[in-house]
Amino acid sequence: MAAPGRHAIMFSRMVSGVRQWGPDAARGWVTGLSSLLDCQRRCVSCFAGAASCGPRLASASRRYGESSALDRFLGLSQPDSSLTSHPPAVSVHRDEQDLLLTNRPDMPEKPRVLRVVLLGAPNAGKSTLSNQLLGRKVFPVSKKVHTTRCQALGVITEKEAQVILLDTPGLISPVKQKRHHLELSLLEDPWKSMESADMVVVLVDVSDKWTRNHLSPQLLQCLTQFSQVPSILVMNKVDCLKQKSILLELTAALTGGVVNGKKLKMREAVRSQAGTCCPGPPAKGPNTQSVGGSQKTGWPHFQEIFMLSALSQEDVKTLKQYLLAQARPGPWEFHSGVLTSQTPEEICANTIREKLLEHLPQEIPYNVQQRTVVWEEGPSGELVIEQKLLVPKESHVKILIGPKGHLISQIAQEVGRDLMDIFLCDVRLRLSVKLLK
Repeated sequence: MAAPGRHAIMFSRMVSGVRQWGPDAARGWVTGLSSLLDCQRRCVSCFAGAASCGPRLASASRRYGESSALDRFLGLSQPDSSLTSHPPAVSVHRDEQDLLLTNRPDMPEKPRVLRVVLLGAPNAGKSTLSNQLLGRKVFPVSKKVHTTRCQALGVITEKEAQVILLDTPGLISPVKQKRHHLELSLLEDPWKSMESADMVVVLVDVSDKWTRNHLSPQLLQCLTQFSQVPSILVMNKVDCLKQKSILLELTAALTGGVVNGKKLKMREAVRSQAGTCCPGPPAKGPNTQSVGGSQKTGWPHFQEIFMLSALSQEDVKTLKQYLLAQARPGPWEFHSGVLTSQTPEEICANTIREKLLEHLPQEIPYNVQQRTVVWEEGPSGELVIEQKLLVPKESHVKILIGPKGHLISQIAQEVGRDLMDIFLCDVRLRLSVKLLK
C-alpha cells in the first residue's frame, strides 16, 4: 500500500476477523470528470468519442499493447504474466462474445473456482465494488436506487483461480415490489443467485445513518435460509465517516458480537499507520471488554470483516486477493478472456441508462425506453452506435435534450468514454430523443 501522510490517523480498535481498514481517509477518493465540450448548435442528436487515428476494431489489442480475448481463444497470441494485471476487453461483436462464453474454458492443470454473490440494500455500492474487483466498469452505477435491475455476472481470472461475481439487485420486500410496481427480478434474483453460491459478500453502507447499524429483515432471512454458504461482511464507504470510532459499534451490531465463532473484543483506540491490516483478536488486558449477546439485527456467522471504500483500488485489492485465495479445486466455468456474460449491446444500454439516472430528475429516467437502431463498424474502424430514447411526455423531451442540446450531448460524451474503456476501441455514439406514441 502507498505510504500514508504523516498526519494520517487510522481507526484501530482491534476487532477479531477485521481484515483491512484502508488508506488515509483524508485522501481524495475520486478525481473530477474532465470538462465536456459544448455543442455549437441546438440539436437533439449528438456524437461522442469520434474516431482518431483510424485503426480497425480487430486491431484494438495492438493499439493498447495487449492481446484481445478472442485472439487468445483462437491461439493467435500467447498469454503472458502481464494478463493478470490487465482485465480483458469486451468484444463489440456479439458472435465473438458468444464464442468465448459457449466454448470450453482454457483451464490450467489445477483450476480453482469460487462463485460469489454480492448482497445488500439498494445503493450499498455492490456494482461499484464489482467494477473495482473486475478492473473495468461493466455494471451500471448511479446514486438512484434500483440501477441494477437483474442479476449481472462478472469474471475474475488470475493464474489458476477464477472468481465469478454475481452482482444482484438490492434486496427489497414483496410489499415494496408491489407498491412501486417493480420488476419481479428485483425481488427474485438475489434469492436465485444464492442457490449456486460458494460465498456471499454482504455489503453495508456505513455512511447511511438510517440503515448502517442493522441488516434488513430480507437480508437476514436470506442468510438464514442459506446458512450453509460462508459469508463475509464488507463495511463500505468508510471514507465518508468523520468519526471512525463508530466502526466498532457498527461491527458489533452487524455481527451480533460474533465473528468466525468468536466473541468480539475491543480496546482503546490507538494511533497507527494507515494501509495496514488489523491483526487478530487482541490480547486480554485492563482495557479489553467482551461484546456479549447476539442481536437480532446482526448476523453472527460472518467469517471475516472488511472495512473499505469501493472507490479505492488499494482497499479493494486486499478483498480481491482474499476471494481468489478462497477459490477451491474445480473446473472453470468461463474462458480466461471473459470479463462479463453481458452482450455488448446490453452493456451499452445499461451505461446509457446509468447516465439517464444520474442526470435526469425524479422519476423521469425510469420512464425512458431505449431502442438501438445502429450497431456497426465505421469507415475508420470506430464502433458506431445509434440509440433512440423514447419518452412519454413532451416536457420530458425538452428536459432530456436540455438547453441548446447540452444535456443530451453531455450524456452521449460520458457514455462514449465509458464504452471506449470497456471495448478498447473508439466509439461514436448518436442519441436521439423521440416522443413515445
